[in-house]
Amino acid sequence: MPATLSPLVRSFVSHFGEMGSRWGINRTVGQIYALIFVSPEPLNADQIAEALEFSRSNVSMGLKELQAWRLVNLRHQPGDRREYFDAPTDAWEIFRTLAEERRRREIEPTLSMLRNALLEEVGTDADRIAQQRMKGMHDLIELMTTWFEDIQRLDPRTLAQLMKLGAKVQRLLEFTGKARALPRS
Repeated sequence: MPATLSPLVRSFVSHFGEMGSRWGINRTVGQIYALIFVSPEPLNADQIAEALEFSRSNVSMGLKELQAWRLVNLRHQPGDRREYFDAPTDAWEIFRTLAEERRRREIEPTLSMLRNALLEEVGTDADRIAQQRMKGMHDLIELMTTWFEDIQRLDPRTLAQLMKLGAKVQRLLEFTGKARALPRS
């Protein structure tokens, strides 16, 4: 990977840094990931630091975070003691990894808290109402989690067909007046 990035790659890396901050990761980590993703060969930390003009320590911390999210793979080159990193290139694999990690980090702790709250003995009407509302939230999250697990088992081609089918069903429901039209962006 050349130390100077092409305008195409620089634009992608910059945009990914901006979007990363909206997705819950810091800008630096987003840019490191974007660079590794588009690189035709695995990169080591020094190459990443040079290409992005980041400190080596910042790159090391970013790589650790990306490894924790399972978004980059550690590689070794024959005859080279440095660690190299690449990223999966299959968009479906990346989506599945991100979704699994978000579920593990965000959804499962929420479900655990809700399960515990539903086991609590309540003594006031206000607590009973709160617990009923928590049960509704728990049930919805459980349903969506089960649905998502089923979806995760589908191969990418079937999943893409299912997604296209969803749009067709929505149009059919709109045509028959059975569903309110969803705004299109």
